[in-house]
Amino acid sequence: MTAPRIALLPRPRAAEAPAHPAGPCRAWTTALRVPAFGAAAAGPAIALATGHAPSALIHFTVLANLLIAAAFGWSALRAWRGGPPLPPRPAGGVLLLAAITGLMYHLVLGNYGVSPVSAPRGGPDTGTGWSTAANLLLHTVTPLAVAADWLLLTAPRTLRLAHIPLWLSAPAAYLGLVLARGALLSPGTPARYPYPFLDVDTYGYAGALTQALALGLLFATLGILITTVDHLRPNAAGWLPPRRNRISPPAAGGLK
Repeated sequence: MTAPRIALLPRPRAAEAPAHPAGPCRAWTTALRVPAFGAAAAGPAIALATGHAPSALIHFTVLANLLIAAAFGWSALRAWRGGPPLPPRPAGGVLLLAAITGLMYHLVLGNYGVSPVSAPRGGPDTGTGWSTAANLLLHTVTPLAVAADWLLLTAPRTLRLAHIPLWLSAPAAYLGLVLARGALLSPGTPARYPYPFLDVDTYGYAGALTQALALGLLFATLGILITTVDHLRPNAAGWLPPRRNRISPPAAGGLK
């Protein structure tokens, strides 16, 4: 009596496929991203400790730095464990947030004196040193660290124009948060609208939304510029270990 047909089929060998997708530990990548994580986390911490909490938390700069800190902390952990880098969609969104934070402060908000730590809490003994340190971390060090990470540690030609609407969802959500918070607070509340161009008491909803739309178009243009540069820049990250194929086992051929 012949054996069942299924018994004649070769059994898959477990050794052909990796037990987990992790590759070798990328110690240099981790070492470079940990300071960026520290800068992005320290800025909001100082702002919340020395500013008028919780108004400091409503500033776009503080929220953006918290998101950047979370992304860089997770990315550094993945690199240490040998995991793949962050996908282009969230990585590009983090880069755009950092660019908006740095450029808006140095080109626009610095002239208004708007900062999450512009009015220190705790009296004269608080001093301006912590405010200066927080502003430097929030608006300069963190954006430059994110830009350096993008240029030196990531592969080029991964960002797409189709990613930009997703990147802009964070500023759009922030706009909704600011307007909803301002509507719930009574007139005269300090920092009811954290930025002068979003002040509904001054410009009305039509004026504030018009200025927000103009800023949104500028942010979209900035996203297009970042994507264009990403497709033109050299591969400075070529010295990094290549990513492992997490779908096909070794020697299994190309993806079908």
